[in-house]
Amino acid sequence: MKKPRTPFLRGLTVQLLAITVLPLTLLLLLIAFGSVSLHQQDMRALVGERDERAVQSAAAALASELHHRAASISNLAALAELSDDTSSISATDDLASDFDGGLAYHDLDGRLITSTPPSGLWDWAAQNNISLASSSNASTALSTSFEPVFSSPFLDPGSNRLFVIVSQVVPSQNIIAAGAFSPEAIARETLSASYPDSTHVTIFLFDSSRQILFSSGPLAAGSLSPDHPGVTEALLGKSGTVYIKQNNVEHVIAYSPIVTTGWALITEEEWEMVVSPSLQITQMAPLVIVPAFILALVALWFVATRIVQPLQKLETKAAALAWGDFDAIKDSVGGISEVQHLQKELTEMSRKVQAAQDGLRDYIGAITSAQEEERLRLARELHDDTIQSVIALKQRVQLAQKSVKDQTSRRTLSELETLSEQTIENLRRMTRALRPIYLEDLGLVTALEMLVRETGQNNTINIEFKKLGDEQRLSREVELALYRIAQEALNNVVRHSQAKRADLCISFGEKETRLEVSDNGIGFDMPKSPTDFAPNGHFGLLGMRERADLIGARLEVQSEAGRGTRLSIRLPLSPDKA
Repeated sequence: MKKPRTPFLRGLTVQLLAITVLPLTLLLLLIAFGSVSLHQQDMRALVGERDERAVQSAAAALASELHHRAASISNLAALAELSDDTSSISATDDLASDFDGGLAYHDLDGRLITSTPPSGLWDWAAQNNISLASSSNASTALSTSFEPVFSSPFLDPGSNRLFVIVSQVVPSQNIIAAGAFSPEAIARETLSASYPDSTHVTIFLFDSSRQILFSSGPLAAGSLSPDHPGVTEALLGKSGTVYIKQNNVEHVIAYSPIVTTGWALITEEEWEMVVSPSLQITQMAPLVIVPAFILALVALWFVATRIVQPLQKLETKAAALAWGDFDAIKDSVGGISEVQHLQKELTEMSRKVQAAQDGLRDYIGAITSAQEEERLRLARELHDDTIQSVIALKQRVQLAQKSVKDQTSRRTLSELETLSEQTIENLRRMTRALRPIYLEDLGLVTALEMLVRETGQNNTINIEFKKLGDEQRLSREVELALYRIAQEALNNVVRHSQAKRADLCISFGEKETRLEVSDNGIGFDMPKSPTDFAPNGHFGLLGMRERADLIGARLEVQSEAGRGTRLSIRLPLSPDKA
C-alpha cells in the first residue's frame, strides 16, 4: 500500500512554533509597525495643522504691515491737505524706514511733483505709468471715497529690485501722495520672527500674477512652477495644506492669502524633519521585535530540518519496514544524534525481524506446499472416487426410470437424476479449484482466463481478462502462487466488494511480471500495516501477502471506502525466479 505523504508541519515542537510563537511574533510586529504607522499619520496631520496655523499667522502679520504702510500714506496725505506747501515732503525716520523706495507727490495725471531719494525710481515710475490712485480722471477721483491703493510689483532698473507703490489722492491739493517699498524687505522683516534663517521651512511670496516676490529656505534656490500646489488656492482666497511627494520624500505645503494686496504666502517643508531625533528613535523601537521573529524562524528551521524532517523520513522508512522493505531503514535520515541513534536501533531490530521472518517464511512455505499437496490429494479422491460414484448413481437412476411405470415415481427419479448432474458439476468445479489442471497443462495465462470465465459464469458480475506482453512460462511454484493469489482476489471481489465489474490483467515485461485485480465495488479502509490484517479480519489479504513473499513478489493494495479496490503483485524477473 502506498503511504500518504507526511505533512511537513507535524509534531508538538513545530506546531508550538508554527501555531503560537510565529503568529504571536507576527501579531506583535503588526501591532508595533501599525502603531508606528498610525503615529506617523498623526504626526503628519499635526505638522500640517501647525504649518497651516503658522502660515495664516504669517499672512496676517504681512497684511498688518501692509495696512500700516497704507495708514502711513493716509497720514502723509492728511498732512499734505493741511499744508499749503507741497513742493517738499516732510518725512520722519520711521516713515522713511517703512518706504525704502522713497516718498513722492504726483499731480492727478501721474506726473512727478517732488520726491525723496532715490529720485530715479520715481522718474522711472512716472515715465512708465505705474498705476497710482489717480488712474481715473480728476472728477471721478474727487467724487470717490479716497483710500490707499497698492500698485502691482514692478522692477526698478536702477536697483534691480521689486517695488510696490501705495498711493492716495489728496483732493484739496489735487495731488497724490505715494510711497514705495520693497515687498522682499517687508517680507524678510515680518517673517523672520516666525521663520528664522536656521529653519528648514521654505517660504514663497507670490503676487496676483504668480510672480515670486520673496523666497527663503532650503528649496528657495530651485526653480518653482507658477502652478505649484497651493498657489492657485491661496490666490482664490483659501487657506489650507496639501501633501506632495518629491524624490520619495513627502512635503507638506501650507498656503494662505494676503487679502490686502491679493498676494499668496506659501510654505513648504519635509514634515518628517519636524520630528525630533529622539522621537524618531522611539519610532524605530519596535524593530527590536524583528530579531525575535528571526530567531523564531531560525528555531523553526532548525527544528524542521534537524528533527521533524528526519523523523518524518524515519517514519516513512518504518512504514516501509512494516510492509517488509527491510532495506529502506538502512539509508541514513540525518538529523540530531538522538534521531540517528533511533534509526540505528530500528536497523538492528529490522535485522532481527528479517532473520525471524526468513525462518517463518520457510515454515509457511512448507505449510503452503503441504496444503497444495493436500488439495491435490483431495482433488484426486473427488475425481477418482466421489465423482465416479455419483456418475454410477446417476446411471442407476436412469435404468430405474425405464422400469418404473408410475408417473409419480418417474418424476421423483427424474429429480434425483437432475440432482446427480448438479452434484457432478459442483464436484468437478471443486476439483478444478483444488487442482487447476489448465495451469499444469496450458500455462498461467490460460488458467487465469478460465478462472475469469468460470467466476463470471457462476456469479452476477462482469469480469474482464487482459494479457499484456509476450507470455513467459515461470516456475511451477511461481505460477501456482500467482494463480492462487488471483483466485483469492476474485473470491474477495465476489463475496465482499458488491462490485458490478472487475478486471484481471497480467503483463509480462522485461524486468517484471505484474498481476493486477481491480473492481468498482464499495472498497474498504486499508490497514496501516500488515500486522493489522488478521485483527481486522483480512485473512485473505494476509494469505496473499504470504504467498507473494514466498516467491519474492511485492503486494500493493489501494482501496478507499466507496472507490473500489486495486490489488497488484509485482514479481521481479531474475534467473532464480524465471
